[in-house]
Amino acid sequence: MRLRVVLTGLMTAMAPATVASPAFTPGETGAKPPAAVGQALATPKAPTGSTGSGARAVAGCDPIAGGQCLLPFPNDWFTTAARTSTGLRLGLSAEAMPRNAGGTPVDPARWNTAEGFSPGSMLLAHVPGLDLAKTGAAPVTDIGWSLRRDAPIVIVDTRTGERWPYWAELDAGATDPARRALIVRPAKNFLEGHRYAVALRGLKDAAGKDIPAPRAFTGLLAGALPPNDPLTGRQRALRRTLADLAQAGVGPAGLHLAWDFTVAGARGIAGPVLSMRDRTLRALKGRSPRFTVDSVTDLTPHQDPDIAREVTGDIEVPNYLDRPGGPPGSNLNLGPGGLPRPLGDTLKARYQCEIPRAAFSRPARPALYGHGLLGRLTEVRARDVRAMAGQHAFVFCATRWIGMSDEDVRHVTSVFGDFSRFGTVADRLQQSLLNVVLLGRAMVARDGFSRDKAFQDDRGRPLIDRRAGLGYDGNSQGGIMGGALVAVSPDVRNAVLGVTGMNYSTLLNRSVNFQPFQRLMDASYPDRLTQQICLALIQMLWDRAETNGYAQHLTDDPLPGSPRHRVLLHVAFGDHQVSPVTAEVAARTVGARIRRPAVEAGRSPDVTPYWGIGTLSGGPYAGSALVVWDSGTPAPPATNTPPLETRYGRDPHHDPRNDAKARLQKARFLQEGVVADTCDGAPCKTAPADRP
Repeated sequence: MRLRVVLTGLMTAMAPATVASPAFTPGETGAKPPAAVGQALATPKAPTGSTGSGARAVAGCDPIAGGQCLLPFPNDWFTTAARTSTGLRLGLSAEAMPRNAGGTPVDPARWNTAEGFSPGSMLLAHVPGLDLAKTGAAPVTDIGWSLRRDAPIVIVDTRTGERWPYWAELDAGATDPARRALIVRPAKNFLEGHRYAVALRGLKDAAGKDIPAPRAFTGLLAGALPPNDPLTGRQRALRRTLADLAQAGVGPAGLHLAWDFTVAGARGIAGPVLSMRDRTLRALKGRSPRFTVDSVTDLTPHQDPDIAREVTGDIEVPNYLDRPGGPPGSNLNLGPGGLPRPLGDTLKARYQCEIPRAAFSRPARPALYGHGLLGRLTEVRARDVRAMAGQHAFVFCATRWIGMSDEDVRHVTSVFGDFSRFGTVADRLQQSLLNVVLLGRAMVARDGFSRDKAFQDDRGRPLIDRRAGLGYDGNSQGGIMGGALVAVSPDVRNAVLGVTGMNYSTLLNRSVNFQPFQRLMDASYPDRLTQQICLALIQMLWDRAETNGYAQHLTDDPLPGSPRHRVLLHVAFGDHQVSPVTAEVAARTVGARIRRPAVEAGRSPDVTPYWGIGTLSGGPYAGSALVVWDSGTPAPPATNTPPLETRYGRDPHHDPRNDAKARLQKARFLQEGVVADTCDGAPCKTAPADRP
């Protein structure tokens, strides 16, 4: 509630006086611009005209789809050859980028450093009049349908020939049917460095009639173009795509559109954070970072039955941001090779630790805690965290996720006025990953916290068992970003990602928490189709600091310098804040198995509930897993909309962490890396919890 009040005030102060009309460039399928659309703010100021292929040549756009720049997306047509691991680098033009209500285009400079697209890319296209039910496209409730031989949407891994699972949806938030995006979301993340071919075929309108392909696309399919036609290069690229599709059994008959895209490699996504981590840890030579202890508060059992002591202070962390102290709005300080380099000062990463009473009898196991959306490090004092610490003997320490913490609210809000500035959010988040890594190192290093009297009893014995292994437990945003932290941490082995998911481009439209930001976005980027392009773009930068960009290396395929990890994903059935479908995508990507029975028969609206996720074996399971906790809330919408109506019931987002059975399961997992059945073979149910 506090966050919504703050955002409401900021929105009032920052709202533009006038909102310009959204961009519209007529396509080639007979669609006409809506009467409400005036000047096309995002129409590139470049020569246009008919070619032998029937295309409109617009600088920086892909001519195959007709009218909307940057569609289809992602798309290798927007790349250039480069000396990278993929052989590519993005080459987006400023003329083609989305413009805000003031006419300012998103600056493509940050995106043009990328060597490919997001591994969780949503595929975007614009097909006016499309009816997905009449077309027979796979919905989110029947992902297995996407792999049938005659599926109207096909995604093929061109390296392996494998068909890729997905679900398709039309943007349910679009108020103008002529500006509604077709969104195709991968049911598990695409593989790094792989190229994918996409085909749309046999598309139908609401009357069941075939929707004609864009005239430019059919012109390229028709045959060789005249030597002087400006689209001969596009035709050559398309032939490669068509050959890859043909290998997978997809011929040209009935094709509406086809294109390809390449996913960025691991170094292209995680390279900046790994560079900061490795440089910093080499300088430490196995030692703890410097830290201060600013306050030690001993609590009586009457004050808190679980926690005996609270400790606060600062960790010194090299500043890789471009402003002293790295305040909100900072970018990474990049060196000549494009990797971050220290600015020369240090950041003071504030920490708070909760020490349980049990630690005074026997040293407690160390664990990091990750706070929620735009939250505070003091969330480590939440009732459920204190109960987890006290009942299962954990010392929990937390620091801010700078970039998306309480101190970033004003800056994050301002970014929705011009997404050119989104890199400042992603860059601070990358610095925050280093901050949390170093907090963890202070907890387990020989000369770290355990050497300070604040973390010792009256006889000088350590209260932290630093040899027990470092764990991680985060909820909500702490679960979404926690996967990235775990993937780059050299010290964490077992982690619990609570009420988790990944891929903000999927999460945002489905979350009740996004509504204040949605209103800001509606004011700054009023055209809904443009909004979806913006979400696809910012995900590419977000990947560098959230689980979506690291999921391929979260468990059995670790990044260099990281160990293998086991992760336990806790999901609240019907969650209003973090869509459970995004946790299912994460589970498929990391190879987690699901505990069954996951829910009672009939609770899931899916044709095959939890499709494509293997079942964990009976008894304690040593591996990564997804466990669903059900407190009776109805299933969320099957569309990309938040569960705002009363028919979706109360929000169960806080229920799993407040359940004793769930905490016991988390504790066993953090201690031993095994998933214990704390639900006696039945679906895991929990009573609705009071909000903390």
